[in-house]
Amino acid sequence: MSSLKQLQKELSDVGDFLVALGDEKRQAIIIALLADQPCQGKRVSELTTATALSRPAVSHHLKILKQAGLVAYRREGTRNYYYLSHDTSSINQLKQVLDDVTSVIQEAAK
Repeated sequence: MSSLKQLQKELSDVGDFLVALGDEKRQAIIIALLADQPCQGKRVSELTTATALSRPAVSHHLKILKQAGLVAYRREGTRNYYYLSHDTSSINQLKQVLDDVTSVIQEAAK
């Protein structure tokens, strides 16, 4: 039972990350950021073209992706370039949750 309580806590901890990943429009932004030269970053105008979303929509989704730790940006003068974050701790945390869920399922099947 304690493993289920731990699993519940782990799922809660990755909740914002899962919400950020779960939206199709945010997925389109992630794919656009992966295209071409992913480490150089893209401006909002490039993301609007790649995703067919409005500037305000792209900005809104980038804010959510930044809060989840998926996206970072760098400033060059007055321009912001967005790219996928190099901090993979949230991804590793999600992997751990999935491994724990798999373990619970496998134990229950025995």
